[in-house]
Amino acid sequence: MEDNDFLLLKRSIERLLAIQCGSYKEDYIKRRVLSRMRIRGKENYKDYNTVLVAEKDEQEAIRNALTINVTKFWRDKEVFDLIKSDIIPDIIRRKGKARIWSAGCSTGEEPYTLALIAYDLTRLKPDSQVTIYATDIDREVLKKAKEGIYDSKSLENLSEGQIRRHFTQIEDGIFQVKQHLKDMVRFSWHDLTSGKPAANYLDIVTCRNVTIYFTEQQKNDLAKMFHPALVMEGYYIMGKTEFRVRELESLYKPYYALQKIYKKA
Repeated sequence: MEDNDFLLLKRSIERLLAIQCGSYKEDYIKRRVLSRMRIRGKENYKDYNTVLVAEKDEQEAIRNALTINVTKFWRDKEVFDLIKSDIIPDIIRRKGKARIWSAGCSTGEEPYTLALIAYDLTRLKPDSQVTIYATDIDREVLKKAKEGIYDSKSLENLSEGQIRRHFTQIEDGIFQVKQHLKDMVRFSWHDLTSGKPAANYLDIVTCRNVTIYFTEQQKNDLAKMFHPALVMEGYYIMGKTEFRVRELESLYKPYYALQKIYKKA
């Protein structure tokens, strides 16, 4: 009976939130759901499902629990140092422009970090153009990302010069991204399980710390989806904690495997 109730709950999540539960490991879903059940004082899946269907606030709470967002600017310094020193300069040198997709962008720290790097590298090259497509399945975090307001903890990996150039302090310990970075980033809703890329002819796809709870099949499907969206020699950047999947071996070649950076084969 409990298995049937859990199945019905997953169907409610998929119907109400457009989150494909099959893309996540079942243990992960159960841990997140049980945490919400404890908070709401519900002892079984059936009772919690009743609350979920009836209450918009609970739907948003379980969405946040399943698509947990923990990020900051320049997260994983070694990766962004390579993006700054090697990857974006290589693309700009060869093409004069770059198209980047930040997949699973959360509250915007990653795409704005990419914009910050690209702006500093190209500000003396007026003919260079960098466009960053930033997507997420969570509309609330996208709203926050578009606002571009962050506390000082989110900026702790940035230098004083970077903060001064690219942010406006709007109150004590609170900063807002300046318009020149906002103009480089296009935020939109996108479901990574849809099988369709958010853009094509991409030079870089970053999908970092998003798929850690995805099934092995879903990770393979993502690798296959990103491949045709990338130009030849395009870069695919995974999260440092994520495991290399089977499809990577035939579709991508290591560029800097230690930092989970690959190139389209």
